[in-house]
Amino acid sequence: MLRIALFLVTNLAVMVVLGVVSRLLGIEAYVGTNTTSLIIYAMVVGFAGSIVSLLMSKTMAKHSMRVRIIEQPRNAEETWIVETVRRLAQGAGIGMPEVGIYEGAPNAFATGARRDASLVAVSTGLLRGMSREEVEAVLGHEISHVANGDMVTMALMQGVMNTFVVFLSRAVGMLVDNALSQRQDGRNQAHRTGVGYHLTSMVLNTVLGFLASMVVAWFSRWREFRADAGSARLLGQPHAMVHALQRLGAMQPGALPQEMKALGIAGGFGRLFATHPPLAERIAALQAGEQ
Repeated sequence: MLRIALFLVTNLAVMVVLGVVSRLLGIEAYVGTNTTSLIIYAMVVGFAGSIVSLLMSKTMAKHSMRVRIIEQPRNAEETWIVETVRRLAQGAGIGMPEVGIYEGAPNAFATGARRDASLVAVSTGLLRGMSREEVEAVLGHEISHVANGDMVTMALMQGVMNTFVVFLSRAVGMLVDNALSQRQDGRNQAHRTGVGYHLTSMVLNTVLGFLASMVVAWFSRWREFRADAGSARLLGQPHAMVHALQRLGAMQPGALPQEMKALGIAGGFGRLFATHPPLAERIAALQAGEQ
């Protein structure tokens, strides 16, 4: 119920902000009644992809990463993983996630549209390269992502950014197109879309898309600090998470699909577009929280 309320409030806030922006920029004077239609169109396009991806996230993760769900543990290690996830999930106050293993370099991720119906998966490389204490800390990190509702908030953040990109690129495109039309024949052709509109909206869609990606990446990095702290709380101490991050720094983390990078234990590229903060900063934050 809280997730539905959050979604509705977010959409309402976006509509209000876009309405204010259109008035401040004078877009309504040119577009007229089309402003409301443009806002609705931008929200539908902006949120559709992120919401569909969220709803399909578990299915996509299972297939793209070839995750084998542990329905019946085959050995002592799988039994330990399932029981560890169960204990951490109970400590975090969420339902038992599906637990899976996939072949690959060291990494782990959590995904799912609901806190009580999520998926937590770890790679064989991570299981082989880390001690049980370190693996437990990584699992605590992923459980914290689920408990914090990070999958939903990331989808909402992406939807909001997409909406602003779609709205602003097309609204400014209309302004440019109207200005060019009036200059050519002196008439206000508010509903005409010509070369000025298409060229401007295409360029702005690209530029604003890059800027939006930076905002989403910044938000993702902030979530990582919070999930690290969540793991420390679940385990009762930060040392295991610090050791896990240090161990991860000596490994070559495995790659995740684009739609899942923000939900792994490591990932991203470049400073502005990285979905995860540098390991040294995460370790420092954990150690600072201990003092």
